[in-house]
Amino acid sequence: MEQPEFVLISFPAQGHINPALRFAKRLIGIGAKVNFITTQEALSTMNLIPSCNGLSISSFEDYDDETGKVNPEVQMLELKRRSSEFLNDFIVSKEKEGNPINCVIYTLLLPWVAEVARGLHVPVAMLWIQPATVLNIYYYYFRGYGDTIIKAVDDHNSIELPGLPLLSGDDLPSFLLPSNPYLGVLPSLQEHIDALEVGIRNTILVNTFEELEAEALRAVERFDMVPIGPLIPSAFLDGKDPSDKSLGGDLFDASTDYIEWLDSKPLSSVVYVSFGTLAVLTKRQMEELARGLLDSGYPFLWVIRDKEKKGEEVVEEEKLSCREELEQQGKIVKWCLQLEVLSHPSLGCFLTHCGWNSTLESLVSGVAMVGFPQWSDQPTIAKLIQDVWKVGVRVKLNEEGIVERKEIKRCLDQVMVSSEKGEEFRRNARKWRGLAREEVKEGGLSDRNLRAFVEEVTQGRS
Repeated sequence: MEQPEFVLISFPAQGHINPALRFAKRLIGIGAKVNFITTQEALSTMNLIPSCNGLSISSFEDYDDETGKVNPEVQMLELKRRSSEFLNDFIVSKEKEGNPINCVIYTLLLPWVAEVARGLHVPVAMLWIQPATVLNIYYYYFRGYGDTIIKAVDDHNSIELPGLPLLSGDDLPSFLLPSNPYLGVLPSLQEHIDALEVGIRNTILVNTFEELEAEALRAVERFDMVPIGPLIPSAFLDGKDPSDKSLGGDLFDASTDYIEWLDSKPLSSVVYVSFGTLAVLTKRQMEELARGLLDSGYPFLWVIRDKEKKGEEVVEEEKLSCREELEQQGKIVKWCLQLEVLSHPSLGCFLTHCGWNSTLESLVSGVAMVGFPQWSDQPTIAKLIQDVWKVGVRVKLNEEGIVERKEIKRCLDQVMVSSEKGEEFRRNARKWRGLAREEVKEGGLSDRNLRAFVEEVTQGRS
């Protein structure tokens, strides 16, 4: 069989690029070539641009508004135009060179890629980088359940959807709520659903694993959802490539003194706190979180990114009124290699925004969680963490939408204390860790699924 060649095109955000590049490494590991494509700006922000045999990286120009005022709708239209033109030309040039592309794979928020690929008669598949449960919710919303969901949210009633756990409005992806400020996202999501229903059953490669979402993977008969995850670097998953620790462009501080600090702490004693690359907490919420951590008494490693507001240079961590107290009890860093932290024996709990990449990394590391969701798919993931997988708890907001310090302490105690509930969380976390590693190892279901997919698209273009 000739070496198959793929195009993998990613939306220009780190939460998309990381799993996409990890997926590229997985494809290369079973003998494929991968041409990875995203925007020039996205590549320029990556501290680590991976290089390995079989991987080539290309980029197209970003939209640059000379006025400095970025219109999100115009930005998405320009992304569509520029990515479509680049992809079309790239595939055509490969064909002329005698190296036809076997399949085009695209991530979330790039639904038009499917149309470009089909127009060139190239097989296409989607890499869904969120839980299968979330894709099902979007499908139901756009296919007959939209009014039911909206009414249930307005009336504060439970939401019953086929094959999914009982949901409330607080469990839905934020893009479906009336308060959603990102109005351009919903039409793009509908485009995804429409594109996935064109022609025969389309393959959706999902960054999850069978045991984790068995029912959700089969809830929508129209979809062929194939679990190929979790997409985690080999060093922290199957151990086949110990050097594979950060393929995916993870940004981290060159300093590793946080590891020395973790080494000095007792087994399962440390709370790790991180809200990903996009979420920015308000001044009041930061203060409440800081006070909650102090009141808990647990040592903590807290990632606080530098942030500058236009017109006033303000670093997020300097706004905290209790900075000195925090440094006595815990350690604050601007970034760290998250998987290295989560796999450290001193880690006892992850206080997380419930991003899907972070959640999978925590599950694979066997670490219980306190869910502190912010937006997008995170409320749904927090629901799964607490009520379905039972590996942690979810914080409750007060009437003003703030998580108070006493609530943060309450949740940390539930997970960290050696109570019956705390032991259940840790036991379940260890269970999911074992199952995840079984799925991706050679001969595991995720591994077999990926190999079968590559074989199918290769035979289809031979």
